[in-house]
Amino acid sequence: MKVVFKDDSFAFEFVRNLGFAYYGGADIGEMIATVGEITEGDFESWFTAWEKRAKRILARADADIAKGHAVSARESYLRASTYFRMGEFYLHGNPADPRILSSARASQQSYAKAASLMGPTWEPIEIPYEGTTLPGYFYKVDDSGKPRPTIVFHGGYDSSIEELYYFGAAAAIRRGYNCLTFDGPGQGLPMRDQGLPFRYDWEKVVTPAVDFALARQDVDGDRLALIGMSLGGYLAARAAAFEHRFKAAVFFDGVFDFGRSMRNLLPAEATQAYASGDTARGDQIVHKVMNEVTNVRWAITQGLWSFKASSIADFLEQTKKMSMEGIAAQIQCPCLVLEADGDLFFKGQPKQIYDALQCPKTFYAFTAEDGAENHCQSGALGFKDEVVFNWIDSVLMPAS
Repeated sequence: MKVVFKDDSFAFEFVRNLGFAYYGGADIGEMIATVGEITEGDFESWFTAWEKRAKRILARADADIAKGHAVSARESYLRASTYFRMGEFYLHGNPADPRILSSARASQQSYAKAASLMGPTWEPIEIPYEGTTLPGYFYKVDDSGKPRPTIVFHGGYDSSIEELYYFGAAAAIRRGYNCLTFDGPGQGLPMRDQGLPFRYDWEKVVTPAVDFALARQDVDGDRLALIGMSLGGYLAARAAAFEHRFKAAVFFDGVFDFGRSMRNLLPAEATQAYASGDTARGDQIVHKVMNEVTNVRWAITQGLWSFKASSIADFLEQTKKMSMEGIAAQIQCPCLVLEADGDLFFKGQPKQIYDALQCPKTFYAFTAEDGAENHCQSGALGFKDEVVFNWIDSVLMPAS
């Protein structure tokens, strides 16, 4: 699905965030007006346009709150947060760019202001983690303190906790589930503010989140589910293989081998050059492709930055550890694996992880017939949530 842009990467990012309008995180008119100032494939024009839009909406939100219009303010703060995050998305080719942190903080602060106006059911949290903390939100159905089934939800390669509300938490609380979201190493402010890069052994990240959830009186520990989005499809699968307190897990979209996906983005001659140790030749080929294909340029710069890799060869080597080969069979809880027919990143990977699972499992393929063919069903969140939560209901809250 392409809207406005012809460039694959820009088109996907636009639809990804346009879909947040379903839950109040964007507005169609604002987004259409913004793209008129963007040049296809030009990262700087992308940043400038979305930063300008974000600041415009933020100014309105600040004016609204000063006049006592709390509902208008919180809705504008949510949209401003989305637009700040969109602007920052393509900046990672220069890790020293100060706009990475300033825009990320602006997104986080705008969202935090909106959350504070939502009342006690939107609770900012800090999860203890290896001498520091990971930021997150705990979304509650109400403030009664009643123990409820709870979703633990994290993102993937380029996510932040602010967008996780639209991709899962909003649907969860509408259906009677608490939802705990968090950013781990390589994501959100843990990467931007603390400099924590990705790690392959994601159970070391998820287990502290489970401990945090189970220490709460408003969490029903017998009905705990894990959801991982995008690269989170691998991260959640890896965590579920070692952390067995979950009663259900959802991988959208499913990822069996992240390293293979990254190598598949590159010409065969580049991966062959790296395998033979000819990094200069590999870099030459990859940089040529990066200059021609926006999606490859973004994927490589994002990886170098979020893995703190010293080179493209180092990044590709690190991603080899992100495989469920020989591990998937250790998952015990029922699993739902989602597939997107038009996935730009993980084509064929959902079926691989599904086939490797030996626990109770369900596979669901989304197609263009329902406008849900995008990676992570971006642009079709209502339908995706229908499928996901109908399945979770059947596992955690089966009809008597």
